[in-house]
Amino acid sequence: MADEKKTKAAPSKAVTAVKKENTKPGFFKRIGKWFREMKSELKKVIWPTRKVLAKNTLISVGAIVVSSVVLWGLDLVAQGLINAVFTLLG
Repeated sequence: MADEKKTKAAPSKAVTAVKKENTKPGFFKRIGKWFREMKSELKKVIWPTRKVLAKNTLISVGAIVVSSVVLWGLDLVAQGLINAVFTLLG
């Protein structure tokens, strides 16, 4: 029993290096590509109807008004507490 190793040597191929150019496209080509991609993405958007947009806008404005009133009330309470402390100490 001899030590037989089957080795297949791959035939050596001539390697021809293809130099890849590291230049990016020009400014206007990149801008044009960006606009084309933006246009195709905007076609995929499901835009809200006028009714849904009005409803969402009213909800947002209502939430802003409520939070403003709450903050105004907290500010009045804080101002009253600070004035009370100054009158006790001063």
